[in-house]
Amino acid sequence: MSTYILGIDVGTTSVKAVLLDTSSRSVVESQALPTLSDVADNSGIKAKEQEPVRIIDAVNRCIGLLSKEKLQHVRSIGLSGQMHGVLFWNAKSGCDWSNRDFFTPRDTSQLITWQDGRCSSHFLSSLPKPDSHLSVATGFGCATIFWYTRHRPGFLEDFTIAGTIHDYVVSMLCGLDVCVMTPQNAASWGFFNTSSNQWNFDILKEADFPLHLLPQCVPSGSLAGKTCSEWHGIPAGTPVAAALGDFQCSVYSCMSSPTDAVLNISTSAQLTFAMPADFRPPDSPQPDSSIAYFPYFKDLYLAVAASLNGGNVLATFVEMLSAWMKELGAELSDSSLYEKLISSALNQKTSDLRVSPTILGERHDPLSLGQVTNISTNNLSLGHVTRALCRGVLDNITSMMPSERLQQAGVKRIVGSGSAIARNEVLRQEVEKAFSQPVVYRQNTDSAVGVAMVLCDLL
Repeated sequence: MSTYILGIDVGTTSVKAVLLDTSSRSVVESQALPTLSDVADNSGIKAKEQEPVRIIDAVNRCIGLLSKEKLQHVRSIGLSGQMHGVLFWNAKSGCDWSNRDFFTPRDTSQLITWQDGRCSSHFLSSLPKPDSHLSVATGFGCATIFWYTRHRPGFLEDFTIAGTIHDYVVSMLCGLDVCVMTPQNAASWGFFNTSSNQWNFDILKEADFPLHLLPQCVPSGSLAGKTCSEWHGIPAGTPVAAALGDFQCSVYSCMSSPTDAVLNISTSAQLTFAMPADFRPPDSPQPDSSIAYFPYFKDLYLAVAASLNGGNVLATFVEMLSAWMKELGAELSDSSLYEKLISSALNQKTSDLRVSPTILGERHDPLSLGQVTNISTNNLSLGHVTRALCRGVLDNITSMMPSERLQQAGVKRIVGSGSAIARNEVLRQEVEKAFSQPVVYRQNTDSAVGVAMVLCDLL
């Protein structure tokens, strides 16, 4: 009888669940749903928050769409999700299991996401220097907690635990009264040393950081516990792995050779390759560097150019045009508008218009803004602008990790993945122009598939 791994990715805008056959390592079923969980920001502090009830509802509905019969034969469950962000909850009342197949969040905060902008450069400069090779940026869990200690200390008194949104799901599935976190997620919070796999307890204590909120660190790939209840037909007592980073799982799903570099463009964009086994990161943060080193699996590191500007830039462009059209008395759905933009750009093979799309800044250059240059009367069509915008996304990520760096690392192939690449032929064309190495595209490669593959390889 076939058995399966259930892989779940709790992303920034959507949830995806896959069933991976343990024998063939192939995806036999998958479902995805948008979370529609963004909370309007009326605070004036550049907050980016999401509603956990909506996210968990999307998770429950997504699992409910999978085959009930196959779910009864799930051998283990793995989760990945959006890194850096933080959710607060209470150990004794973090969810409600009164509906047998569903659990509902209870006594939690909003999810403060990786896109949160409340921690200004001035605020970040006031924080202690971390004992880590990774810098701390706005949207990072520890930075957000520091912000609350200084601006809304009473808020933290309502909660006993903090973690990422996917850490929360693991805790609720297993009925844990603690939060366990892998180095992949801990490193994304800041103030975590990946060499010792320890939080910077002494530094944080000296700065009056609420240490009791820090999760317990466990190795990537280890189990967090077992399901405390039947869940959509999955038996109680099914092993659940500690949550992993969505980025690392996405890379795992498509990097088949150490000479591959992976380019992922979804909400944001990342270009990465694996460092040699003997590589060790620097002793201290390199805040001005566009390349960071993320913990991967088996004590390896990934060299990563992680851009904040990816598919979200294209989405912002569509939203801007849609708003203009409404003001002019015309309406077109975002999906129809997107299709027309891509069609126009496909007919415009090149453009001398130049778009720098860094409207969200970058972690190594937070004050960077977008620019449009080389404007003439001949390049103002939708085709020109859309083509130039897609090329700008690629120009930005390749400026962060130049081709010389890829060549020095022995990269022989670029593996393209991510929802923005999958749905945008213009973006794929610009990818192929941007690299001297051959480019291949992977199907069924994403974080949900990757986390299932990780567990399958560990069985």
